Amino acid sequence: MALAQLAEELRFDTVLFPHDMFRLNSWALHAAVAQVTKTIELHIRSNIYTTSPAEIATFVATLDDIAQGRTAVTIGLHNFDTITWIGIDKGDVFQRVRESADIVRRLLRGEVVAYQGKIFRWTEKAYLRVKPFRPDVPIMICPVGEDFLELSGEIGDGTLPMVTPPESASLIMEPVLRGLRKSTDPDRPFDKCAFVWMAISDDRQEARDMLADIVAYFGTYLDPRALAVIGLTVDDFRPAYERAMTRDFVGARRALGPEHLRTGIYGTPEDCAKQLQVVVDAGFDHISIGGPLGHRPADAMRLISERVVPAFR
Repeated sequence: MALAQLAEELRFDTVLFPHDMFRLNSWALHAAVAQVTKTIELHIRSNIYTTSPAEIATFVATLDDIAQGRTAVTIGLHNFDTITWIGIDKGDVFQRVRESADIVRRLLRGEVVAYQGKIFRWTEKAYLRVKPFRPDVPIMICPVGEDFLELSGEIGDGTLPMVTPPESASLIMEPVLRGLRKSTDPDRPFDKCAFVWMAISDDRQEARDMLADIVAYFGTYLDPRALAVIGLTVDDFRPAYERAMTRDFVGARRALGPEHLRTGIYGTPEDCAKQLQVVVDAGFDHISIGGPLGHRPADAMRLISERVVPAFR
């Protein structure tokens, strides 16, 4: 809650919490933050495999009321592996995202959603019993892979893909724009937001080590097409991942070379600003700064606000 208040004070546009299994629940965090902030947008994450679109819609409507119109919601996945931890098959992911986004949008508009899709089959009793603060809360699509990126352009109010490595930004953008062009309303407002890993510190070695911990843990989940841009494959990250899974974090860091760390952004604020330029040049409107951020998040946020953001204002 204190960090969200600081983000608002530092004039960040949006605050996001990861909605990952076995971590702090982002919905509880957002409900708390909504009551101690006034202007910053609260960007809700969701899991379409563990939560019904009905519950997503009711939480969006509730939080948007508490926050007085400051919410957006993301539907989708940044990787297909973590859902297998609890025995879920990812085979229907595209249809599930398409139907979930459609259902949530229609519920918030006050429609009766007697839905007969391939995944969801609802009766005429499916409608919100409350009036949302807004009927048009932005629905971002969180995609991974070429087909999924195209879907985000087709059905979303915006896209929130991982742009890891940053050099893959143009590759990531192309299918999004293709989907936007084939959509029913290609001229609608559409937010292109790139999710990047950033480790920022005036101590470059400290930043390097922080990023290495993230790369070791998540590197095997990245988009193979994006990795190919810097000449790597998913298998190149497995030695570090296997060490990280045994909690040998020192060994995991040692298993990574400079080429692996090109998946993220790290260094001094000036280093980070230079590395971000390729993402901006690819046409993204916003940048979502993901972990590790910094050992002291408040200090890292100040560095970003004071010495990175001004380079792009």
